[in-house]
Amino acid sequence: MFLNTHFPKAKFYWYEGKLYDWSQAVLHPMIHGLHYGTSVFEGIRAYGTARGPAIFRLPEHNDRLFHSASVIKMTVPYTKEAVVAAIKQTMLENGLEAAYIRPLLFYSYGNLGLVPKASPVELTVGCWEWDAYLGEKSLQGICVYILPWRRVHHSQLQMTAKLGGVYVQSTICGLEARAQGCDEAVFLNLEGRIAEGPGQNILIVRDGVLKTNDKSESVLEGITRTSILEIARDLGHKTKVGPISKEEFFAADEAFFTGTAVEVIPIVRARDASDPNQTVKDAVIGDGRPGPVTLEMTKAYKDIVGGRNKAYERWLTYIRD
Repeated sequence: MFLNTHFPKAKFYWYEGKLYDWSQAVLHPMIHGLHYGTSVFEGIRAYGTARGPAIFRLPEHNDRLFHSASVIKMTVPYTKEAVVAAIKQTMLENGLEAAYIRPLLFYSYGNLGLVPKASPVELTVGCWEWDAYLGEKSLQGICVYILPWRRVHHSQLQMTAKLGGVYVQSTICGLEARAQGCDEAVFLNLEGRIAEGPGQNILIVRDGVLKTNDKSESVLEGITRTSILEIARDLGHKTKVGPISKEEFFAADEAFFTGTAVEVIPIVRARDASDPNQTVKDAVIGDGRPGPVTLEMTKAYKDIVGGRNKAYERWLTYIRD
């Protein structure tokens, strides 16, 4: 039996056209995706609004899911409309007002050679209540651990895709950051510049300019990242997309993570272990507190996803409509 202890309020999951009780197991242990990480996924959030649950930027997430599938050579046996219907059905049947939603496409049971020539592509969808990804205290600012290992490079894999197997690097390095007394990890790229977190983009503020990097820096250009850039411009802030050096990161007035799971999280301290030949160094970002731009972006984002800013209504999909 599988308990939902770490999946609050999860009652059912969707698998191949049917809803199953959350505690019920139906997958074979020899599925291809379990052994080789041959899966693609999306992390999506739904928020409570005056009109009921609303999913944030569902079409964009769905488009990226299908793009990721194309990268791993999957022929998806569902239309985009069918995936949307499965997501809405799962949300409704679980009775959730706000939730984290995880659609997953994977090579299933068939063969265990590296090439899944006899393994069909299957889809599952789960959703549950998930509050602050790094805990409520993270909203006051976190400490990041700059890793001695580099992010997977864009010349090695298409970093525009969310490939299940790639995230083992994120898992290992996220555990290492916590073992070193930090809240989360930060990767440099092979060029030695700031890349991203294990599942988050990084934005900095310096002299009034909000800056982030792009896919040429070996990052996934996240949907939340893209949204924050647009919101910032609409609020009158200057924005810039380009490489971020480690020195630029340390000299920033503010820094924060963005991502579906973390939403907007301030970075106020860093521990630099990026050079194994040098002593680990601790640094404070800005004045060691969430800065005014970070707080403004946090509030603006919360208002938008909560349906309180009608100018961004186009970003919300109401599941009861």
